[in-house]
Amino acid sequence: MRQAGKVSTVVAAGVILGDVSGTAKQQVSPGSDIVMMSAGELSHAIRARQVSCQEVMAAYLAHIEALNPKVNAIVSLQPREGLMKQAAERDAELARGQYRGWMHGFPHAVKDLAATRGIRTTWGSPLLDTVPDYDSIFVERLRRAGVIIIGKTNAPEFGLGSQSYNPVFGTTLNAYDQSKCAGGSSGGAAVSLALRMLPVADGSDMMGSLRNPAAFNNVLGFRTSFGRVPSGGEELFLEQLSVNGPMGRTASDVAMLLSVMAGPDPRAPLSLEQDPSVFAEPLKRDFKGTRLAWLGDLGGHLPMEPGIADLCRASFKAFEAAGCAVEEAQPDYSADRIWDTWVTLRHWLLAGDMLELYQDVAKRKLMKPEAQWEVEGGLRLSAVHVYNASRARSEWYVAMQKLFDKYDYLLLPSAQVFPFDATVHWPKSINGVAMDTYHRWMEVVVPASLLGFPTINVPVGFNQHGLPMGMQIIGRHSADLAVLQMAYAYEQGTNWVRAHLPPLISR
Repeated sequence: MRQAGKVSTVVAAGVILGDVSGTAKQQVSPGSDIVMMSAGELSHAIRARQVSCQEVMAAYLAHIEALNPKVNAIVSLQPREGLMKQAAERDAELARGQYRGWMHGFPHAVKDLAATRGIRTTWGSPLLDTVPDYDSIFVERLRRAGVIIIGKTNAPEFGLGSQSYNPVFGTTLNAYDQSKCAGGSSGGAAVSLALRMLPVADGSDMMGSLRNPAAFNNVLGFRTSFGRVPSGGEELFLEQLSVNGPMGRTASDVAMLLSVMAGPDPRAPLSLEQDPSVFAEPLKRDFKGTRLAWLGDLGGHLPMEPGIADLCRASFKAFEAAGCAVEEAQPDYSADRIWDTWVTLRHWLLAGDMLELYQDVAKRKLMKPEAQWEVEGGLRLSAVHVYNASRARSEWYVAMQKLFDKYDYLLLPSAQVFPFDATVHWPKSINGVAMDTYHRWMEVVVPASLLGFPTINVPVGFNQHGLPMGMQIIGRHSADLAVLQMAYAYEQGTNWVRAHLPPLISR
């Protein structure tokens, strides 16, 4: 425990905060002191025993109790008594000189699309509602690193769609405006982060699920390279469109969480062999002379709500301040073909995942219409259709490599609309342009998803209604560290996360 009479201080939300003993002159409530720390600050405070794991857990649980009912972001919350007991065990470990690592004693909620041993996991569907007897690979790593799993974060049914609602837990509401949606599918994770109900969060991303909710809630979400965070499962070779990745309120927090989640595993034969400790190193580097390409609306192909492109363009000043040059550019490839390729491959993989449920008529009736549509699309495909889509994907990769011969990073908005009404399942039109599928409004994330390029959402500000937006920084193949370094440099020229708190915690 901390030595009596000593005062530790941490910088949180731009002010000096005293330790929770109440001896500091600039004292705030213990809970607000702890939950307002960045994950990096919290980790340091725990390791230095400036704050106990029990104090951390108590602060977070109180904060969750106050705020979560307003947004429905954290689900399957575990009993307080058991969580406090685990926190006491973490304190006892520290007293014995046993330190598990950067996340020692962190309260953490896992996205409800990943298996958690002994904790209810639903995938947002009553058909899959269960209590697993195993952990997903990255969850195993979180536990080893000292995490205490307090529950799950809400997600859409089967993870489909960038709006986090489901028939099991209901809808997650936006951190900045509770009449608006949170995005998805990592909507619960993003809202929990923005409202300081979690220090960091994990998520997954097939079609923007780490980027869109991060943009909608003014935090960072990192779609990692395929294989960076290993995933096991029944199919180990073909599922190359979806990845797991970290979310945080700073680039350094995102990188540190990735250092825990990443690394090879023999259960995932396509996992990357790079030592994950590289992500625990300082992110600062020189970007003088770096060239970035602004892809905008893909040459007029993507309809966008007014104000999104303007916010993104205004953010270029932060890159320029770091020594970068931003130029407008376009890849030499048909945007329509990118979309057609994506829909084909997505149909194919999702049909394989959900076919057994679909074939049972009674279970099919409990599947959301969008899930049934995906399976039915997959059933219409032939092997030749899939092969041709894979060839088109390869040609898209070649076209993007040519763009990377000239530029070091690519920039795109993270969404084509601002957060919309939480009762709306998906936007039917953008600026008068009809959306022909439930996910067409998120087409802007497909270029990076199709190729598995590392891509991070960074905040770019708010519209006149106070709704957040973000932008994608896309890096070269497997250049995850370089993307995090660029996000860090950008962050030094902006202050969106710390300076623009959600109204629920800024009153």
